[in-house]
Amino acid sequence: MCGIVGFASFSTPAVGPLVNGLRRLEYRGYDSAGVALQGSDGIRVYKQTGKVAELDKLLKEALKTEADRAKYTIGIAHTRWATHGLPTRANAHPHVADDGNLALVHNGIIENYAALRTGLEKRGCRFLSQTDTEVVAQLVATFDKGDFLSAVSQALKQVEGTYGIATISAKHPGEMIVARKGSPLCIGVGEHETVVASDVSAIVAYTRQVIYLKDGDIARVTPEGVTVYSLDNAPVSREVQEVDWDLGAIEKGGYEHFMIKEIDEQPDALRNTIRGRLDASAGTAVLAGLNLPPRELAAIRRLVIIGCGTSLHAGMVGKYLFENLADLPTSPEQAAEFRYSNPIVGPDDWVIALSQSGETADTLAAVRESIRKGALVSGLCNVVGSTIAREAGRGVYLHAGPEISVASTKAFTAQVTALLMMALKMGRTRRLSHEEGARLVSEIERIPELVASVIQQNDAIAKIAEKYAQANDMFFIGRGILYPTALEGALKIKEIAYVHAEGYQAAELKHGPIALLSDKTPVVALLADIPGKEKTVGNVQECRARQAPVIGIVTEGDAEAAAHVNDAIVIPRVSTELSPIVTVVALQLFAYHVARLRGCEIDQPRNLAKSVTVE
Repeated sequence: MCGIVGFASFSTPAVGPLVNGLRRLEYRGYDSAGVALQGSDGIRVYKQTGKVAELDKLLKEALKTEADRAKYTIGIAHTRWATHGLPTRANAHPHVADDGNLALVHNGIIENYAALRTGLEKRGCRFLSQTDTEVVAQLVATFDKGDFLSAVSQALKQVEGTYGIATISAKHPGEMIVARKGSPLCIGVGEHETVVASDVSAIVAYTRQVIYLKDGDIARVTPEGVTVYSLDNAPVSREVQEVDWDLGAIEKGGYEHFMIKEIDEQPDALRNTIRGRLDASAGTAVLAGLNLPPRELAAIRRLVIIGCGTSLHAGMVGKYLFENLADLPTSPEQAAEFRYSNPIVGPDDWVIALSQSGETADTLAAVRESIRKGALVSGLCNVVGSTIAREAGRGVYLHAGPEISVASTKAFTAQVTALLMMALKMGRTRRLSHEEGARLVSEIERIPELVASVIQQNDAIAKIAEKYAQANDMFFIGRGILYPTALEGALKIKEIAYVHAEGYQAAELKHGPIALLSDKTPVVALLADIPGKEKTVGNVQECRARQAPVIGIVTEGDAEAAAHVNDAIVIPRVSTELSPIVTVVALQLFAYHVARLRGCEIDQPRNLAKSVTVE
C-alpha cells in the first residue's frame, strides 16, 4: 500500500495528472513514489525515495521539454508505505517484469508471494526487489500470450491475499488493466480520458463520474472508457456514480495544515451528519439507512461495535450511550481481534462497524465474519460507496466531508454524534420516554454551536500548549463516558506530536501508572461537570501530590475543578451524552498545537497511513 493513480488519454501527457494525483494522496502516508509511462519507446519507469516533490524533480530532469512529455499519454503511479522490504528505490513501485515490457503497481499484501517467487526463480525470472508486488508483475508477464486482460486474470487466480493493482505493457499500447480484491480502487470516466485511483480525491480534478470496483472485478481501461469483467472474463455491470463534493473540499484553503482545517470544519460537518435525521415531535432520530423498523430494533438483544484506532474509541463511547439510553448490552471490540477470536454472534445480535474510510481491512474482515455467523450488520462510514458500506448493506453515512489529515478529527465527532442518534432511536423503541427523547433531540441540535464555542478557545489552548510542548511523556485520564475520550486524546498526541502518552480510566492510576509521575510528566484530566467528576478531581490531587502538572478540561463556570489544576481549558456546559464531543475537540486542538510547536509533520506523521487496507 498506499496510493495508486493511473491515467489514460488520447492527447494529454500523463506525467502531470499522475504527479498531481500522487500529491492528492500524500495524506495517506508513504515513504517512496514512482511513475511508469507507456509510449512508442516502450515502458519508462522513474522511482524515488522520499516525497512526491523529489519524484517530480526527477521527472523534470528526465523529461525536460513538452515534446518529451507529450510522448506518454498513458501511465501508472504509486506512493508506497513499506510492508515487504525497506523503503528503498529498488523496493519502490512501479515494479517491472524481467523482460522490461510490463510495469505494475499494487496495494495490499500477497500472502503466498514467497512460494510464487521460488517457482518463478526456478523458471529463470530475476528479481530486483524484496517486495511481494514484483512477484505479481513477473507472474502476469509469464501468462501474457497476447491477451493482456486474460494474462492479468490468470495471474491473479494464482495469488492469495489482497490487492488493488494497475498495470501497463509495451506489448499492449493504449490500454491499462486494473483489478481489486480487498483494496479499494475506483475509475473516473471523463471525456477522452480515464483516471484510476485508490481514492476518489485523486480523481475529482478531472471528473466527478466514478465507478467503484468491487472485489473480484478486473477492468480494461482506455482513453475511451472502461469495461469491467469478473476474473473469469465475463462482463459485469458497474454503476457510474457522481461524487458529491468538489476540489475545494480537499485543498487547504489558506490553512497551514489540513488537520486544523478539519478541526475548524467540525461544526459544519456535524450539521451535515445531523441534518434531516431528528424528529422533535416524536423525540427520536430518523435513520432510514438502517432499514430497521421498530419491531426489529426491539428484538435485538446485544450490540457489538467494532473498529480500530479512533473508530474503536468512538465505539467505546457508544457503549455508554446504548447501555444508558437503550438498556442494550454493548461490547466494543477491536476489529483485528474480533475475526480471530471465534466471536459469539448470531441472529439476535447487532454488529455496527465503524470506519472513516469504509475500507479498513481488519474491520472489513470482522464485518464478513459477522455476516457469516448470521448477525445483523450495519456500517457507520464517511466514504459513500466504500466496501464496508456496500457489504453491510445498511447503516449511516457520516457526511462529514473528506478527511485528508492522517490524524482523524471530524470523523470521530461525527461517529459519536451518529452513534448518539442511533442510541436515541433504539432507546425510543424500548423504555426511553418521549420527554427524555425530546430533551436529547434538543441537545443534539446544539452540537455544532457547542463545538464552535470550543474552537473559539484555540488561542488560549495554544498558549497552554506552549508550556508543555517539550514534555516527552503525558497521561490522559477520565472516567465513565470520558474514559474513551482520554484514550483518543492520548492517541492524537502520539500520532502527530510523537509524545509518549497513555490514556487511563482515572482510578487505574493508583494501580501502577502513578509510579511514573513526576514534575516532568503532565497529566491531562477530563473534568467536565458530569457524574464522576468528583472522583476524578480526587485523582488530580493524587497527581499533584507527586508534583505532576495537571491540565484540566473543565466546564465553564466550574471554579471548583479549575482550582485543582495548573492550567484549565474551558468547555461549555453540556449533558453527559455530549461531553465526549466537546471535550475531544479541546484535546484535538491541544495535540495540534503541541505538534506544531515541536516542528512535527502534522498531516503526514511518520510511519502512519490514513487508510489501513492491510491486516
